[in-house]
Amino acid sequence: MIITGLLLPTSHAAAQSSPSVAREILVEEVELAPVIVDGNILFSLRGVSSFPATLRAETVAERIDAVARDRSVALSDLRIVEAEDRTDIQAGEVRLVSLFDADASVEQLKQHHVLATILRERIAQAIERYRYERSRPYLVRQGVTSAIVLSLLVASLLVLRWLFQWLDRALERRLQVRLESLEAKSFKLLSAGELKSAWHGALWSLRFLIMVILIFVSAELVLDLFPWTRWFATATTGLLTEPLETMWSGIVRSLPGLGFIAVLFFVIRYALRLGQIFFSGVAWGTIRLAGFEQEWAWPTYRLLRMLVIAFALVIAYPYIPGSDSAAFKGISLFAGLLMSLGASSIVANSLAGYMLIYRRAFRVGDRIKVGDVVGDVVEMRQQLTHLRTPKNEEVTIPSSVILNSNVINYSARARQGGIILHTTVGIGYETPWRQVEAMLIEAANRTEGLLREPPPFVLHTALGDFCVTYEINVYCDQPQKIQLLYTALHRNILDVFNEYGVQIMTPNYEADAEEPKVVPPEKWYLAPAVQPGDRKT
Repeated sequence: MIITGLLLPTSHAAAQSSPSVAREILVEEVELAPVIVDGNILFSLRGVSSFPATLRAETVAERIDAVARDRSVALSDLRIVEAEDRTDIQAGEVRLVSLFDADASVEQLKQHHVLATILRERIAQAIERYRYERSRPYLVRQGVTSAIVLSLLVASLLVLRWLFQWLDRALERRLQVRLESLEAKSFKLLSAGELKSAWHGALWSLRFLIMVILIFVSAELVLDLFPWTRWFATATTGLLTEPLETMWSGIVRSLPGLGFIAVLFFVIRYALRLGQIFFSGVAWGTIRLAGFEQEWAWPTYRLLRMLVIAFALVIAYPYIPGSDSAAFKGISLFAGLLMSLGASSIVANSLAGYMLIYRRAFRVGDRIKVGDVVGDVVEMRQQLTHLRTPKNEEVTIPSSVILNSNVINYSARARQGGIILHTTVGIGYETPWRQVEAMLIEAANRTEGLLREPPPFVLHTALGDFCVTYEINVYCDQPQKIQLLYTALHRNILDVFNEYGVQIMTPNYEADAEEPKVVPPEKWYLAPAVQPGDRKT
């Protein structure tokens, strides 16, 4: 780039001597600004603190523009005037620019008058072009050219519209049957209508993009034809090309980092794949580890996968494009703040879920009690546990709530000898306790689904004011049938006590009844009750 000197206005030149300006140029840091005339860059100026480069460039451009508009100034009036320490380029008596040795040194020239010769020719060409582009023949020719460009644009848009309509109909004819077949094979997970809407949208987007490009290029061509609108064409082109150039240069600079991230991605991916195969074998029992339960396999794999991915992100972070920018760091801090404020319960439930898994408090299918909720475990997730109650209600309990609650696992003891079902009855003091124990044990033995070993046993829990409280205890290995077993046991207790004519006193009574409060066997099946042998099928 050719660097010119300093344009000093007449008032400036009178107030400031040339040697001082030259010395100031030498000591100042080089600052450049382009001199633009009629949308074209002629050369650039360097600046000093008292006269910035931008202001000089604008002043020079205004003076050249004024000379170009004044057709009374001939090109032959452009001359070079030598002074003691500078060279001036003048148009008649108007000084356009002053050049110093400091300006020539930027272009690796020894003398400023050599640079002045080059710049004089450029200024002359700019003035000549300025006047030619405003002549009648030039404007008529450019008007015809712009009309041709606009006509071609309209024709191109019409052809583009017809082409995409034809392409849309052709695709619909060819793909209609295949889309319906695909919809049927996917059990309507993929809808033919949705797929058609997708390709219609894709074609419309492509057509719109091509239309925008055609309109933009045509507008740039037409605006660049006339000197009054050329600056706007240059500005709009810069608005489009500068971001693209910035993005392209950013992509080129980021290629090494992106390559590293790609290699790291494949390494981590295959490492996780190997881990998945290994823990799959542990889950299926083909690989056995001492002291490691099979149900721990997938939770352990998910935990290790999370740690490996976090470690990979830490390694890849410096290589992410823009990771060192203030905006990226700000977004990272903001995201971290949101996670720390809003994800506390998620983290707590996740940690609690892993603790429950490795503690083996329960597993899927167990009958448990959490707080006042009793149900079967139907699904265990990292953050939630799903229970199905005996009333067929599904209850979802967060893992952190389970961890902080007392959990009773009925199934765990049922697998290790059985759990004890117990119920109490109150019998009067006139009935021998040995008879009561025998009747309770007989009722327990009649109940199907209860264990015979260990044998049932009876406890005397209280000697009340009106009766003795007996508690029958019997073992069970089917915790999911507790309610049904209790019902059957209570029925058998009533039957046995009725058979032997023993009155159950609970809760209590005020006086002896005239007749014992028992139901004789002949009245067990009074209407509408039906004897088991008489049930209709």
